[in-house]
Amino acid sequence: MLAVAVALVALVPVAYLLLRTGEAGVERVVEIVWRERTAALVLRSLALTASVTAACLVVGVTSAALLTRTTVRHRRFWTVVATLPLAVPSYVAAYAWVSTFGSEVTGYGGSVLVLTACTYPLVMLPTMAALQRTDPSLEEVARSHGRSPLRTFVTVTLRQARPAVAAGSLLVALYTLSDFGAVSILRYDVFTRVIYTSYRAAFDRTPAAVLSLLLVVITVAITVAESRSRGRAEQVRVGAGVSRPPLRASLGRRGQALATTWLVVVAAVAVGFPVASLSFWLLRGRSAGAGLDRLFGAASATLGVSLLAALVAVAMALPVGILAARHRTRLVRLTEHASYAGHALPGIVVALAMVFFGVRVVPGLYQQVPLLVLTYAILFLPAAVGVVRASVALSSPHGEEIARSLGHTSWGVLRRVTVPLAAPGIGAGAALVMLTCMKELPATLLLRPTGMDTLATRLWTHTSVDEYAAAAPYAAALVLLAVVPTLFMSREHLSRTPTTALEPS
Repeated sequence: MLAVAVALVALVPVAYLLLRTGEAGVERVVEIVWRERTAALVLRSLALTASVTAACLVVGVTSAALLTRTTVRHRRFWTVVATLPLAVPSYVAAYAWVSTFGSEVTGYGGSVLVLTACTYPLVMLPTMAALQRTDPSLEEVARSHGRSPLRTFVTVTLRQARPAVAAGSLLVALYTLSDFGAVSILRYDVFTRVIYTSYRAAFDRTPAAVLSLLLVVITVAITVAESRSRGRAEQVRVGAGVSRPPLRASLGRRGQALATTWLVVVAAVAVGFPVASLSFWLLRGRSAGAGLDRLFGAASATLGVSLLAALVAVAMALPVGILAARHRTRLVRLTEHASYAGHALPGIVVALAMVFFGVRVVPGLYQQVPLLVLTYAILFLPAAVGVVRASVALSSPHGEEIARSLGHTSWGVLRRVTVPLAAPGIGAGAALVMLTCMKELPATLLLRPTGMDTLATRLWTHTSVDEYAAAAPYAAALVLLAVVPTLFMSREHLSRTPTTALEPS
């Protein structure tokens, strides 16, 4: 019953979209969808998504190949550096570029550059993991038949890593479709920016709801297409395989120089330039006498509301995740899939739905902290459910069976056995949800209580009026808060990387 209740709460945004479009009537919906501006929005959004995904494929796969399948120097250092862009929110990176180059980087080109720099690790990390698990015997067979190292890598190695590459590409595509902060600062009209503008500027909220539903349809279509493609390309090992590290290509002096140059350029664009820009504006803001009271107030508000949201998200995820790990009935699968609704909905869509929910259903909670916390929990519930399910699944069910045989009730087993065994993983998931909430922008802009500012909203306020020096402290604080889980991620990845490797003779 608890899990079903959580699933129903997670479906509130979807119910809002269907209800709002149903109230508008078929003719009104068709009229909005068939507008010339709507068609332009679809093309612009898809063009940006396709361009960013293609660019991330090139940067992510190339970087993963250099770091896992070659003898490039300082591999561990470059792995950490290549992961750091995940710690830079896209709107912070956009702020760094706009504050330096102004209108020269706004529009389509700047959006592609910024979003690629921020999201290529989403392709690189799963590709690295896949390349470290591939069977080296297949590559050896290909080499014995006369194929060159490059052709072997493209035709054999990458084919084995294709599902991981596709999964990373899907994450990039979904992130690009749902991004609001970067495209807004770079002044490039796509679905998220137009939905926000339509909601804030017009009394009639129907166009915003219809555009939101259309964005959800596009998002679901891309997800289904990737799932079917991955299903056809799934790799299955028939035998026991070879449990040894994959071969690494030995780089000569010229190869080392080229590989290092590539990694330096990528790191400079994705991390170096934003950090340098933030440092410049921080010094300038300090000389201009930027107040620390607002910074501390925004930071404390950010930490407070994010901590509450993380606790609520984990509490909501516990019944769903435990059932998903221990029972695979049809009802449990439907409940789990329903809880993932937030994964398919961009933040601006969920925020718009919760505004409607707050005004129509619980008017006393509109623009209050509880509604903002609930919105965060719905947005990031899929991450919490995934962590809880994985943590519970890793613990043996025998302990629970023994506790039941000793007379403990189901609630007692849950409290004394199941949750304590999964506690480390659940705690790590709560920390990640908390830090993700800190960077959420559209939901905070639409639902924050009057007078409450977070780091993200203060940054948005200053950048919207070109006050770059005043925005720098808030951007730096956001990056510093996000660096911690990113370093843990890269450390965890390195701990699973083989310490020895074979170089081809």
